[in-house]
Amino acid sequence: MTQAAEMLRTYPADLGNVNREALARCIEACFECAQTCTACADACLSEKSVAELVKCVRTNLDCADICATTGRVLSRHTGYDANLTRAILEGCAAACKTCGDECQGHASMHEHCRVCAEACRRCEQACRELINTLS
Repeated sequence: MTQAAEMLRTYPADLGNVNREALARCIEACFECAQTCTACADACLSEKSVAELVKCVRTNLDCADICATTGRVLSRHTGYDANLTRAILEGCAAACKTCGDECQGHASMHEHCRVCAEACRRCEQACRELINTLS
């Protein structure tokens, strides 16, 4: 059981009809993606061809910030706002798609970009799955 799932299991109030498994997967995917994007941006800055990776660095850092924020928002349940949750999940999925596409374009030359693109795809999918469970 992941830490997110364990925290959801121990939450003292009723979470309503939220799919706890999808929520836990999304929280974990968001934090994993944030870390991976941060590390990828740093790795890009260490490449000899850093000038060619400026857009990738920017996209990585934007995605990392959005994923970290999404993970934090999804971890709070008191005063839950379904409309805000849906909007932040849509934004996170969009950021992950953009970053995943950008990193995929560099994946054949930079292994860290391949790893990052995969993390972005997982997070985008987790966000979309959670959106589909929201009423």
